[in-house]
Amino acid sequence: CMRMAHEAGVDVVPRGSGTGLTGGAVPLEGGLVISLARMRAMGEVDVANACMWVQPGVLNLDVSTAIAHLGLHYAPDPSSQQACSIGGNVGTNAGGPHCLAYGVTVQHVLGVEMVRPDGQVVVLGGVAPDPPGYDLRGVVVGAEGTVGVVTRVLLRLTPLPPDVRTMLLDFLSVSDASAVVQAIIAAGVIPAALEMMDRNMTLAVEEFVHAGLPTDAAALLLVEVDGSPAEVDTATAVVERVAHEHGVRTVRVAQDEDERALLWKARKTAFGAVARLKPSYYLHDCVVPRTRLVEIMEAIGEITAREGVICLNVFHAGDGNLHPIIAFDRSDPDESARAMRAGDQIVRACVAMGGTLSGEHGIGVEKRDYMPLVFDDDDLEAQACVRRAFDPDGRMNPDKVLPTGTRCGEVGLADTQVPEGTWI
Repeated sequence: CMRMAHEAGVDVVPRGSGTGLTGGAVPLEGGLVISLARMRAMGEVDVANACMWVQPGVLNLDVSTAIAHLGLHYAPDPSSQQACSIGGNVGTNAGGPHCLAYGVTVQHVLGVEMVRPDGQVVVLGGVAPDPPGYDLRGVVVGAEGTVGVVTRVLLRLTPLPPDVRTMLLDFLSVSDASAVVQAIIAAGVIPAALEMMDRNMTLAVEEFVHAGLPTDAAALLLVEVDGSPAEVDTATAVVERVAHEHGVRTVRVAQDEDERALLWKARKTAFGAVARLKPSYYLHDCVVPRTRLVEIMEAIGEITAREGVICLNVFHAGDGNLHPIIAFDRSDPDESARAMRAGDQIVRACVAMGGTLSGEHGIGVEKRDYMPLVFDDDDLEAQACVRRAFDPDGRMNPDKVLPTGTRCGEVGLADTQVPEGTWI
């Protein structure tokens, strides 16, 4: 298929489960869309080396479910893990709530099998922890389908922690909650997960999930620590002490696995809860240094208030990976324009505070024209050279990730229709 497309000069767009949020798997001008969603085979688990080969259509959560009886799991856990595919995770270098302690996808992919644009099949990386030569595996992870089509992935598997404790902290101000994030880590504790929700999001989620969340709180922190029982006890004590030093109102500790699962359900169904407010939403994925969380949360509040749009915040606070969700009605041109303006200002505010464009969702087409905000012309050309080394003709997922010119542009609402002449 790839060889035929190459010989015919046809563009190719790889596509997984379709859960991406930046338009990375959507063809812009026709071509061939290769769906990998039905490639769901899993290989045997190599217990000695704690790894296994899987096809790209395997769903993220299905990996951990399949290997739990071995005391193992696959650590990256995007909020969409019940629906997102491993291939898509590789394409965007996906993270998730637990990436604070465990790292993002690239830390958990040992190797990939990939079909190059000319149809040649190559294997990059492998079981060896430090294979010689250039790290071409690392180039593929996060390349968003611009260098080839990944057909198998060698996953690093992680032992399940012996003990886990989940806490819900609530605060009367977003600033206090933001300050606690940095204070916990400064105190020497790296939680497995450290998530934040503001009041708008808490209200939406509680109506949807009924998890007993305090809806009068300005902000909630969901903190999870894991390790040996002694390590968990020590980390819990530090978190509680730091939280009380910064004005926490209550600390709720999950008493059993059911309560823990309920708290995580509240976090992981947050995006679905937004649909009850408005028919559309615009989600961002910028990252700022943890030390700037207080400032950026204030800036987001000011921007969205100025534009008169609803904004709900739920995000990976521990690594500063923001997910402001601007809810709007796409059928209202004025409200849509205000939502787009607010999003544009949020991106620029994050970059101005030393942040970057994406933590885990990828660049796709949505953030492509923002790339010159964080890379100069030489940087962009260096990246383009790497891309051309894999795909000299520019046929793999064209017009994604890198701008066609070094320009800054504003994001607009995309046409979601498949272009005429596209083969799927």
